[in-house]
Amino acid sequence: QVQLVESGGGLVQPGGSLRLPCAASGTFFSIAIMGWYRQAPGKERELVATITSGTTTNYADSVNGRFTISRDNANNTVWLQMNSLKPEDTAVYYCNFRIALTKVEVWGQGTLVTVSS
Repeated sequence: QVQLVESGGGLVQPGGSLRLPCAASGTFFSIAIMGWYRQAPGKERELVATITSGTTTNYADSVNGRFTISRDNANNTVWLQMNSLKPEDTAVYYCNFRIALTKVEVWGQGTLVTVSS
């Protein structure tokens, strides 16, 4: 059974950077589509970025050019590098694991990112 553990959240000033790691236990990480989602207070959860097993990436328009998703299959880890952070990036960030064409999907517990001066 897959489990995801996010870390790296915290308080950062506008214009700053954070790097969020997500460590996965279990099997099939190398074939999974990994993603980062976020949920701001009072809003629905939204896609931030995804990366396929073949390392094809996809980004929300709001973070494109500022955030970078990457993965290390040897260590079952996916990262979200966040640069030029804005107050509107404040949210709980969730790691997501899913296997294409199946119902297999796992969520992490989330890590809070607060962008404020």
